[in-house]
Amino acid sequence: MRLKDKVAIITGSANGIGLEAARRFAGEGASVVMADFDKEKGKERERELQKDGYDVIFIQVNVADRSSVDSLMDRVKEEFGRIDILVNNAGITRDAMLSKMTVEQFQQVIDVNLTGVFHCAQAVLPAMKEQAKGKIINTSSVTGTYGNVGQTNYAAAKAGLIGMTKTWAKELGRKGINVNAVAPGFTETGMVAEVPEKVIDQMVGQVPMQRLGRPEDIANAYLYLASDESDYVNGHVLHVDGGIMM
Repeated sequence: MRLKDKVAIITGSANGIGLEAARRFAGEGASVVMADFDKEKGKERERELQKDGYDVIFIQVNVADRSSVDSLMDRVKEEFGRIDILVNNAGITRDAMLSKMTVEQFQQVIDVNLTGVFHCAQAVLPAMKEQAKGKIINTSSVTGTYGNVGQTNYAAAKAGLIGMTKTWAKELGRKGINVNAVAPGFTETGMVAEVPEKVIDQMVGQVPMQRLGRPEDIANAYLYLASDESDYVNGHVLHVDGGIMM
């Protein structure tokens, strides 16, 4: 049990990578708070995982709204008395070429994917400082490292997360709080499912391992960074991308 008696908050966990991470963390002994904007799907996933014997609860949150985030943290602290792990997994896309991207499309992605991470990390700090220990894991992307056509907003947010991760690692390491990031490559999620098959074939062709990532590949990276095994890992960006960044 690598996370026995730990309390973990995973944002964006009603689907995809976040859902798999919730299942993986709970299976390793953690009490998991599934935080997501989609209340209907979140409650459905909560029931499914609880039926399978996992210690999970769902709490609705809008990470782009600071009052919503503060309410989430207060509820978790009241319910469990501590917060050991925060996985900032929530994210959205609003793809468009630069010439056609609206201000609203740009800002929506920045609000959720970048500012939302700031809100969650800052709001969780009091609990982690009180414990003198904690793990914050931010979800970046290979897109934040090398860019991607049609994703000005997404690339900007994910690149910004790398800078924030390294800054927070320097600020918080002395407090006993590790801050790291995971940078997934092309992964089989709901977002990718909407991509035309021809484009997916092109994506796979760029990956040395000749396959897309699976949610469990990313969840396993989260698990390592959340566990005590990574206590001396700080400020690192772990690429889980099949080698595409080589």
